[in-house]
Amino acid sequence: MDLDALRREQHKLRLSWMPWLYFSLKPRHREWADAWQREVQERLRELETVEIAEGCFIAPEARIFAEPGRAVVIGPGCSIAADAFVHGPVVLGPRVSLNARVSLDGGAGGIRIGEGTRIATGAALYAFDHGLAPDRPVRDQPVTSQGITLGADVWIGANAGVTDGVTVGDHAVVAMGAVVTRDVPAWAVVGGVPARVLGDRRQRHRSGAPG
Repeated sequence: MDLDALRREQHKLRLSWMPWLYFSLKPRHREWADAWQREVQERLRELETVEIAEGCFIAPEARIFAEPGRAVVIGPGCSIAADAFVHGPVVLGPRVSLNARVSLDGGAGGIRIGEGTRIATGAALYAFDHGLAPDRPVRDQPVTSQGITLGADVWIGANAGVTDGVTVGDHAVVAMGAVVTRDVPAWAVVGGVPARVLGDRRQRHRSGAPG
C-alpha cells in the first residue's frame, strides 16, 4: 500500500474515533469520505433493522444491532463513533452524537434521545433491570423494562450511567461518572453516585461573558 493510501486509512481511523471532524472536512477529503460512509451505511441497512437519515456519520467499528421489532432509527446529522454499542429499540433525534465506547441498550421499553444531545465517551444507558429476589440466582431473575428518555440539548458526561425508567429533561447536564437513578429536571446540572442536582444551567455565565 502506498503512502497516500496509508494516510487515507489513518484518516478514516481518526474520523471513526473523532467523528465531529467529519462534518468539517476539507473539500479534498469530502468526496472519498462521503463515498466511504455510503458504503458503511448501506451495508448496515442490509444487515440490521435500521433507518439512517441523510448527513450521518457511523464508524465501521461501531456495533449496531437491531432485530425486527427492535429498530434503531438514526436522525439527520447524527454521529456514532468507534466501539459504540447500540441495541434497539433506540431512536436518535437530529444531530445526536454518540462518542467512542458509548453503550445503549433499549431493552423492551426503548431509548429515545432528543435533538442535539451529546453523549460522551464510555457513558452507558440501559433500559432494563433485573429482579433482586433472594430465592433465585441473578441469572434467573425476571427482567423489567420501562425505557429511558433524554430530552433535547442534553449533555451526558464521560463514563456516566443512566438507569431504566429515567427521563432527563431538555438542556440538562450529567457530570462525568455520575449514575442517574431518578428523573432530571430540564436545565439541571447533576452529578454524583447516585446523581443529585448541583445547580441550574441557566445560572451559568452566558457564552463569552467574563468569569
